[in-house]
Order: sequence, then structure tokens, then C-alpha cells
Amino acid sequence: MMVRCRPLVIAMVTALGLSGTAWAAPQPDPFVDVIVVMKSQVVPGPVVSPDRRERLRSLEKTLRDHATRTQPGVRDLLAVRRGQGRVTSVVPLWITNAIGARVRASVAAELARRPEVGAVRPDSTIQAPTVTTASAAEPNVAQVNAPALWDLGYRGHGMVVASMDTGVDLSHPELAVRWRGGANSWYDPNGQHPSTPTDVFGHGTQTMGVMVGGDGGGTSVGVAPDARWIAVKIFNDRGQATSTGIHLGYQWLLDPDGNPATADAPNVVNNSWTMAAGTCSLDFQPDLRNLRAAGIVPVFAAGNYGPTAGTSASPANNPEALAVGSVDDTDTIAPFSSRGPSACGQAGYPQLVAPGTDIRTTDLYGGYLDASGTSLAAPHVAGALALLLQTMPGLTADRQVSALQQGAVDLGPAGADDSYGSGRLDVLASYNWLRSTPDFAVAVAPASATTQPGGSAQYTVTVSGSGGFSDDVGLSLTGLPAGGTATFDPPVVTGGSGTSRLTVVAPATTGSSALTITGTSGTTTRSVPASLTVVPPPDYTVAATPSSQTVSAGAVATYGIGVSALNGFTGDVTLTADGLPAAVGTATFSPAVVHGEGTAQLSITTQAAAASGSYLVTVNASSGALSHAVTVTLVVNPRDFAVTMSPASISVTRTQTATYTVAVSSIGGFNGSVSLKITGLPVNSSATWTGNPVVAPGSATLKVKTTWATARGTFTLKVTGNNTSLSHQVTATLVVR
Repeated sequence: MMVRCRPLVIAMVTALGLSGTAWAAPQPDPFVDVIVVMKSQVVPGPVVSPDRRERLRSLEKTLRDHATRTQPGVRDLLAVRRGQGRVTSVVPLWITNAIGARVRASVAAELARRPEVGAVRPDSTIQAPTVTTASAAEPNVAQVNAPALWDLGYRGHGMVVASMDTGVDLSHPELAVRWRGGANSWYDPNGQHPSTPTDVFGHGTQTMGVMVGGDGGGTSVGVAPDARWIAVKIFNDRGQATSTGIHLGYQWLLDPDGNPATADAPNVVNNSWTMAAGTCSLDFQPDLRNLRAAGIVPVFAAGNYGPTAGTSASPANNPEALAVGSVDDTDTIAPFSSRGPSACGQAGYPQLVAPGTDIRTTDLYGGYLDASGTSLAAPHVAGALALLLQTMPGLTADRQVSALQQGAVDLGPAGADDSYGSGRLDVLASYNWLRSTPDFAVAVAPASATTQPGGSAQYTVTVSGSGGFSDDVGLSLTGLPAGGTATFDPPVVTGGSGTSRLTVVAPATTGSSALTITGTSGTTTRSVPASLTVVPPPDYTVAATPSSQTVSAGAVATYGIGVSALNGFTGDVTLTADGLPAAVGTATFSPAVVHGEGTAQLSITTQAAAASGSYLVTVNASSGALSHAVTVTLVVNPRDFAVTMSPASISVTRTQTATYTVAVSSIGGFNGSVSLKITGLPVNSSATWTGNPVVAPGSATLKVKTTWATARGTFTLKVTGNNTSLSHQVTATLVVR
């Protein structure tokens, strides 16, 4: 009997691995759960530093910043479609530079066509593994030589192991006392058990017992009994996990409390689950890659699909995973243990084996059971890493894996093979290898820096020796664009350990550069990535709204002057105006100084006697050596007048008089004298004026007197107003009955 991980269950009726325009939306347009994977991915090297807090902070900042730079277009589109009711949920995943979302199928197709999107994948569902029991307990802890390290004082104290599984039963006495505790020690991405560690299946409780269990049941069941544990319950209470939930789990592990300044990530993470055998899925490769960059080895159960060759399972067969197969107490490979070769092209599969047959461990409700499967083999390795990291806390992930493989007991054919990998775990031999094998690692802090063209950036490069390494290490840098320079001080770190100050002078061109810092000692080289971002210097822009205003002389024209900051500009911008003749008007700003960015109002008060015309006014925005300008147009209407006549129509009988009011209004400050003249009177009628000529603005009274001889009919009266070269007309109707 053994632990088996059921095959991958696809939770969407669609094809995997969408990219480009490969997805034609089905009809009708259903909602689908997808993961939008960005084309640009961070490929970090190991972030090595004596300060674990700095390692984790630097990696998290790099991942978050990269997601912030590359995801805005997709996030904006999702926000628009969400407003249209076509998107119901959005989950940012900075650990893998992706976004989980529930969208209409047509929106998924739209996302797949975007140039910055590498793929739109279904949010897959994975079934939780199950356990069956055996009849007797085995001395598996002694088989991997853990008690030998206990005798040296290394029982995992100060180390934290993490589980990605069905949860953990906190009521078990062996595990309750070893939980780290607090909100940063338990995470349920499904939201069913948000605060208290819970396990309704038992599988996570069983694997955790192998890692940290004590001797409360009469025998020592855990490899690192003094370690503490945290856990992610990736499987819900129905025994299913989604791709989004798993991504969220890995993301949480890098920063459980959400504060990059605290180093609360685990030292190792155990994954006793797989997807289907015989395939290579790299969906979780970015997550595993980033965990390893932080020095956290993702240990995986190799899978229970043996004894057939080629039964590797993802993600255990991803290059960044450490796949663990199962042997019995005689170091014979278990029939169920998955075999290589790897579907993902690894050199060997599994990488290692550990006891996985009839393993006594903790179970639900405070009990114990004996179980079999690679799910039980993997936590032996996770616990062993907790012991090794207590002895040497700064080990890189690669160095940890090398120690496990170099110390393993070779089984099967000589050398690594596709049944036993490098051999059976022997944690004492791995410890001795670490102590006796000289090596060094190179670290850099910060991992990324930002400066302006021609500016400088400072990095601290740390060389850390291990295993008695004491040779000199020469430092070099590659990846810096032409025009940039780099200087190490000193260029050689002597004695195997020390620091060097790297000063990089940026080129004139802007953009991000991937740098590689390499340490060389003899034929051995170790590298660490860094990045340099060259941004334009702080600056600002100035704009005017509207760009043109038209007023009459004596009126006020207003404009909005907007100052927008660029590249972190925070200075004061002083506003002035040029080009406005004093005879036309005066310009004022409110406020006259804009702090950083904002809007001011430009008011141009025109003179009552301002000449008509179009005037260009230059708004100058100055801040120290920086200066920008924008031009606005002021149009002053020409001086003129208008003539109106009321009422528009009058009806009279012969001998009656019709009375009209003729008004002259001022345009553009016109105040001249207008002479009024009437034409179109009926025969045998007469007109008289009162107040003619009119000084604008003003009015005159027109009276039209009819007689018994005035012709009957409808007549159009035309009044003309004249002032030198200006002339305007207005008409009214006279009906004579």
C-alpha cells in the first residue's frame, strides 16, 4: 500500500498553454478561470548574503518591481472589462509574474493576443494525495543517520520547515508544540480555515510528522525534532487544489507576514504531491526558481507511478525541484517509486531516495500510523536540510542539493541512475562533505540599483567561503552597456571571504541592464545576478487648458496651467508670463509656485481700451536649471456695435402711429456714436426719431405715423446704424390695415 497522487484534473473546457492568437473563444461566452503569464520573466541566480533578511528582501523587491513594470497593460484591460461585468476576480501573482483571473472566454482570447502576454493557461485543479496504512513501524529516522547529527547538537533548532499539502492537524501533541504560531505561520488560499491549522485528510499531518515529529509516541518519528513548522493548505476540504492557489502559496512562503523587512520565510519547503506522470509541465517553474534563488530548496515527492521507466511527474521533474524517490529498510527501491528518465530533460530522476515504506508518523486526532509512498520519503530530505542549515545557515540552494547528493549512499548501478538517483539520503555524510569540501559563494546587495545617465550606483559584493576555503577570489562584471564603467574595490577578495565595493557609472542611455558579477578562483567560478536601471533625471512637463481664450476688452480670460512630475520630480516650479503688452492687459497666477506637480490658474485681465487682435502669451515654468514653456492665445474681440429693434412687428389701422425701440449694444468696449436711418416706409407715412444718434450702449425711439392716405399692406422697415466704417442693419414689420 502506498501514497498515490491522483492525476491532474483540468478545471476548464479549453486547451492548455494558450499564446498569441491561438485561442478562439467558444460560443456562447462562458466565464473561465485562467492564469495570464507575462512574457517577461525574472531569471534570478542565487541571492547569497550573510544576512538572510537582505536575501529575501532583495529577491522579493526584484520580483514585485518586475511585475509592476510589466503588468500595467493587462491590469488596466482587466479593470476595464471588470467594469463591463466580463471579469469577476483578479489575483496578482508577482512570484511568477502572472495574474489569476475569472474572465469571459472572449476576454481570455483578447488577453492572449497582447504582445506582453506569454501564455493564458487554464487554472488547473489538482487532487489531494491519499494515504493507506501498513502493519509495522520501521527505523527510518536512523536509516538516514539523523541521530548522528543530533549527537553533535544539531536537531533543527532555529530552522523553519514548510509544508504545501492538505494542512496540518494542530490538535496533535507532537505538532502543536512545534508550530511557529502567529498569522505568518498558516495560510489557506481557499479561505476555508483562515486562522487555525486544519487537516481533514491527514496527508499533511503525516508528512509533517516525518519532518519535525518528536518521541511522544514512544519512538522518534521526525528527522528535525527541534525545528518549527509553518504550512500552506493548498488542498481545500474537497481535496482539490487550483493552480492559482498553489501560486499564492509559494508567493506567501517568500514573505509570510507581508513585510519584506522581516526574514520569516521558511528554510525549506516540502511538496508531497504531483500532477500526472510522464509529462513535463513547467507551470510552476518560476515559483520554484524564485524559491531556490532565496536559498529555499523545494523538495518534492517523485511520485508513485513506478516501476515503469519514464514515470516522472511534474512539478517534481522541473529542473528546480529536488525529486525524492522511495526505498525500503533494506535500501531497495520501492516498486511504486517513479522512475526516470525525466520528461523535463533532467540529468537523472529522481535526484535522491529516502525511506518511504512502512513509515511511522503522526496522524489525525493525536494518533500515529504506518504509511508508504514517496510522499513519506520527501519529508526525510526536508528534515535533513533543516539539520544541515542549522550547521551552516548561509548555504545556497545549489550547495544544499550538492551536499545531499554527494553524501548519499550510492545504490543500484554505480553513479546516478534513473531509479535511485544519487542514492539514499545520509545526512551525516552530507554534513561531513560540507565541512571538508572547500567552496565559495558570491553575493551582492542591493540586487538592483537605479540611477540617472552618467550617475553612479553602489553595490556591496560579498565572498563567503565554506568547507575551509581560503583562496583568493577575483571579481568581474558583465552585462554593462557600452559607455558604462565598473570598478571593484578591491578587485580581489583575499583569504576566501570578504567584501568588495562595486561602483558602476551608468551609460548615457536609459533602460534596465541584467548584470552578472562573477568570482573566479582557479578553475572555479561562482556568479550572482544584479540589475542596473538607468532612468531619465527628474523632470516635469507643463500644459495649458484651454490653449486659446476669446474675450472682449475689459474682460478676464482664464487658463489652467498643469505641471506634471516625471521620474520622481519633487521641486518647486515658478510660473511667469511673457509676451502680453501692458496696453492689452496683465497676467497673474494662482498659485504662482507649484510644488512638485499640480495645477495653477492663469488669469489675464484685459484693459478696457485694449486693441482688438490675437496675442501669444508664453507661460514659463522654471525650477532651478530646468525650464519649460507653453504658449496660450488671447483673442480680444474688435470694437463694434449691434442694432436690435423691438417689437419685431406692429399692426395699426390708418391714422395710427407705430412705436419701436431701436437699441445699440456695445461689442469689445465700443462707445461711439451711431446714427440711425430708416427706409422701407409705406407711401404717405412719416418717421420721427427721439435720441438719434445713439451713444453706445443706448437706444432711440422710432415713431411711424400713418394717414388716411397711407397704403394698406405689410411693409418691411429697415433701420441702418452707421459709425464711420462700421454699419449694421435691423428690420421690423409694419402692418397697415
